[in-house]
Amino acid sequence: MSDDRVAVVTGANRGLGFETARQLAVRGLRVIVTAREPKSGKEAVDELNLGANKRKISFHLLDVTSQKSIRQLALSVRKDFGRLDVLVNNAGVLLDRHKGGEPTNSIMDADMDKIRLTMETNVYGPLMLCQELIPLMKEHNYGRIVNVSSGLGQLAFMGRGYTGYRLSKAALNALTCIVADEVKNANILVNACCPGWVRTDMGGKNATRSPAEGADTIVWLATLPDGGPSGGFFRDRERQPW
Repeated sequence: MSDDRVAVVTGANRGLGFETARQLAVRGLRVIVTAREPKSGKEAVDELNLGANKRKISFHLLDVTSQKSIRQLALSVRKDFGRLDVLVNNAGVLLDRHKGGEPTNSIMDADMDKIRLTMETNVYGPLMLCQELIPLMKEHNYGRIVNVSSGLGQLAFMGRGYTGYRLSKAALNALTCIVADEVKNANILVNACCPGWVRTDMGGKNATRSPAEGADTIVWLATLPDGGPSGGFFRDRERQPW
C-alpha cells in the first residue's frame, strides 16, 4: 500500500475506530482521525503517532450529523492532501437502552427521538460523507469505502430489540448496495462489515473480541486490491447474507 494513500476514519478517537486507524497507518497509509471532541481526538492522535506511525496520523474535528462539518472535512482533505483513497464510516451510536442499561425489547416502547438521532448518526452521516468525499476518489480513479455495520441489521436474522440500532444498520447495509452500484465503474469498492462483539465502550467489557480482532475485516476491506468485491456484507473476511 502506497505511502501516498490517504484514509479518513470516523469516530477514531477510541475503540474500533482507533484500532482501525492504527492498523491502516502500520500498512503505510496517512490517516485522518475524526471525532466530535477535539481533546479526545488530539489525545488519540498523540497516542497513535508513536514509533513507525510517527506523523502519519492527523486529527480533524467532525460531527457526522452536520453537513457543514462534513463539507469542511472534505475541503480540508482536498487542501492538505489533494486526494482521498479510503473512507471508513465507523462512527455510530447505540441508544436503545433503558436507564438501567438494558436494551429495549419491544418496538412498541421505542423512543422516536432516539431512533431519529440514531438514523442521523448511523445512516445520514455516512451518506453525506459519501456525497462529499467520493468526488475526490473519482479524480484518482481509486477508492475503498467500508461501512461498519452489524449483524443486528441483517434482514436474514432480524428480530426484536435494539429497534433504532437495527433499523439504522439495515439502512446502512442498503446504502452500501446503492453506493456500490453508483460507483461500480470508478474503481471504488464499497462494502459493509460486521466486526463482531468487540470490547469497546459500546460492546462492553464482556464482549468476546478485542478491538484488533474486530478491526481485521475493516482493514482488509479498506485495502482490497483492484477487482476486489464490492456491494457485499462481510464478517471475518467472509461474505454474509443481508
